[in-house]
Amino acid sequence: MSNNQLIYDWNTIEYDIQRNPSNHPHDVWFDDETLRDGLQSPSARNPSIDQKIELLSYMERLGIQKVDLGLPGAGPFHRDHINAMLSHINEESFNIRPGAAVRTLMSDIEPIVEMQSQHEMQIQASAFLGTSPIRQYTEGWTIEKLVTTMEKAVSYAVENDVPVMFVTEDTTRSKPEDVKLIYQRALELGVRRICVCDTCGHVTPNGVKKLLNFIDEEVIKDAGYHRSDIEVNWHGHQDRGLGVANNIAAVEAGADVIHGTALGVGERAGNAPLDQTLVNLKLMGVIDNDLSLLDEYVRKANQYIEVPLPRNYPVFGKDAFETGTGVHASAVIKAMKKGDDWLADRVYSGVPAGDFGLKQIIRIGHMSGRSNIIWWLEHNGIDADENLVEYLFEVAKQQKRNMLDSEIFDAITAFHTA
Repeated sequence: MSNNQLIYDWNTIEYDIQRNPSNHPHDVWFDDETLRDGLQSPSARNPSIDQKIELLSYMERLGIQKVDLGLPGAGPFHRDHINAMLSHINEESFNIRPGAAVRTLMSDIEPIVEMQSQHEMQIQASAFLGTSPIRQYTEGWTIEKLVTTMEKAVSYAVENDVPVMFVTEDTTRSKPEDVKLIYQRALELGVRRICVCDTCGHVTPNGVKKLLNFIDEEVIKDAGYHRSDIEVNWHGHQDRGLGVANNIAAVEAGADVIHGTALGVGERAGNAPLDQTLVNLKLMGVIDNDLSLLDEYVRKANQYIEVPLPRNYPVFGKDAFETGTGVHASAVIKAMKKGDDWLADRVYSGVPAGDFGLKQIIRIGHMSGRSNIIWWLEHNGIDADENLVEYLFEVAKQQKRNMLDSEIFDAITAFHTA
């Protein structure tokens, strides 16, 4: 029986992501916000320059197309870090396209003008401005004031050959007429990249599709632009736990660039997790990036930014591919004994561990069967003597959790010295 006959995939029944290349400036791309928006997490540690460069190198090797390097307007310290990473991108001839976040102020854009001249490369200015009624009311802004503010900043950037991505903060809670007005005026000024934001993690997948359809039909096409001339970015957050689902919905709705961060690090509940987004889109066949280094990248981000990596975090948590349950482990072991890694990776897992640099692990605990114990002993080069197996089985049943390898070795020693 062929592999594709072993799994009936309801995900593909009457469902497919139809993406007409003629309607888009490029394939689905990704913008890694870990080193900017991610570091706005209240519990994040700002990595050293060398650590940031290492994370940047992982992004390049994973085939991520864009990166936000920081907020130059935050001061000289941040500009030093950004300059060091830009130098590294130049020296190593990286393909990744650099960007930096800026407020819609000329004083924020001026450092990017200087950096472009210094490094002789284009740097995307991600110029953001809040547009939702609740933000306007709180700040005492009017939509007319917002448009005027945007015009001054964007005009200055365009005049200085800085590529602008105009970002409307809190787009998912903004009025359609305001969104249309300010985006269309930005397009008139020469902006060819726009970013739709779920800044407060408010929207659902259905809302994502409705909003992006509005952007396509009422903002871009209504203004007379061809869709393929405008890059539409999607930037989501995790406040309702929908970051990954919304990223996928954005791809389905035709977004060109999907934003996210390693481990979903970011303000409040965090940004949409880029790692989980990549995994899902790879499994859906939307992208073909080699993601075998994704586990290393996630662990480096965990180490350098000091954000938690929960044991049950999807794919990259310690528990993701481990099982001590007898029935589950038995099926995985049978697949392993067939010498079929493909089978072992899928018989009790919706994510094939090997595709992401990981592997299935069999543990021993209070819910284990004898097959767990036999496999563990053989895997560690220990003869699976019947009496030893029975002894470990009784020890395991007395545990309150799965045993550590050191605890199993101690039990084996106790058996031999009894």
